[in-house]
Amino acid sequence: MTSIYDATGAQVPCTVIEAGPCVVTQVKTKKTDGYDSIQLAYDDKKEKNTTKAMRGHFAKAKTTPKHIIAEFTRFEEPKEFGEEVNVDVFIEGEYVDVIGTAKGKGFQGGMKRHGFHGVNDATHGQHDRERSPGAIGASSDPSRVFKGMRMAGRTGGQRVKMINLQILRIVPEKNLIVVKGSVPGAKGSYIIVERWK
Repeated sequence: MTSIYDATGAQVPCTVIEAGPCVVTQVKTKKTDGYDSIQLAYDDKKEKNTTKAMRGHFAKAKTTPKHIIAEFTRFEEPKEFGEEVNVDVFIEGEYVDVIGTAKGKGFQGGMKRHGFHGVNDATHGQHDRERSPGAIGASSDPSRVFKGMRMAGRTGGQRVKMINLQILRIVPEKNLIVVKGSVPGAKGSYIIVERWK
């Protein structure tokens, strides 16, 4: 993340995203697939690390193997096989959704994972239970812990969608877009940017 200053002089937190060039690797139509969409691929990948099936898929679009593939249903103008899509499809000021994989935080306790408050500032008879998750089950009926009970466990690393992020600036010569706020994932990770519904 970084920050820029807007027209009023206020400091705005933002994230810089490299959004292209992407290559159209498949075009789906209502006639052949039952719906209209295009498939975009981004970032070159070594051919030896690509399966034969995917090599054929990319060869059909006359492009080199790519790392990430995503399908988009809302495009105003039709695209052709092998055509490049750049940041010029976005407009400054519009809103987008950003999808990515959140940073993994490993095994965490209930307080960090679920936001439990512990036993506050209790002193009498608390011993070392300030960060305890508390009771987890009922009595002899049902004599078990219900599924989905919020407990300690692995945190982060799941797919996250940040919605309604405003595009503050577009740098077409470098294929960069600057969105307001944060996006999921670590630096350099792959994300999907789509128009806000």
